[in-house]
Amino acid sequence: MNDAHVSTRVATEVDVDRLSSTLWAAFFEDPLWSWAFPNRDQLEVWWRFLITSALRYPWVWIRGDFAAAAVWIPPGGSELTAQEEDRVEPLLEDLLGGRSAEVMQLLERFDASRPTDEPHYYLSLLGTHPDFRGQGLGMDLLAENLARIDEEAMPAYLESSNPANNERYEDAGFRRVGEFSTPDGSRMVAAMWRPAR
Repeated sequence: MNDAHVSTRVATEVDVDRLSSTLWAAFFEDPLWSWAFPNRDQLEVWWRFLITSALRYPWVWIRGDFAAAAVWIPPGGSELTAQEEDRVEPLLEDLLGGRSAEVMQLLERFDASRPTDEPHYYLSLLGTHPDFRGQGLGMDLLAENLARIDEEAMPAYLESSNPANNERYEDAGFRRVGEFSTPDGSRMVAAMWRPAR
C-alpha cells in the first residue's frame, strides 16, 4: 500500500463492525489478551463494547481501508460511561464464566496504573490488521495522532500489552513509568507516558 494514498479519518458508528474486526485480528496473538480471552471470539465482543463507548469522542481513528485503528480517550474523558461500567462484570461473566473474576482483577490493575494527577490523552487501543503489518501504518497513525496531541501541548499515556511493541512506543517518545502483571503473574504490561511537547 503506497503511503501517499493512505488517508486517516475519524470513525463513526457505522464503522463499528469493521473497527472491531480489525482490532480483533490485530490482537489475536497478543500475549496479554489471548490470556484474558482464550476464545478469541469473546475478545471481539469486548473490543466492540470498548469501541462503541469510545465513539462518543471524536478520537477513534481509522487509517486506510481499516488497515490500522487507534482508540483514544481525551483528557477528562473516561473509557466507559458509568452505566457501561455497571455492565462490565455481567458481560465478562457471560463471556468467561468462572474466569471472569481474574479478568476483572486485570482490568482493575489497568485502572490503578493510569495516572490521575495530570490531564492526558489515553491510548486505549492501537492495532494494525495482520494483512497490512510491516508497512508502518500503525505507527504512522500513532505519529499523526501524537502530532495533533502535541498541537494541544498535552501528554499521552498507554499500556503496552505486548513487550515486542515497547521499543516502538519508546521511539515515539513514550517512557516506561511502571508495570503490572496478570493476576497469575504470567504476563506483564508496561505503563508508558509521553510528556507534553
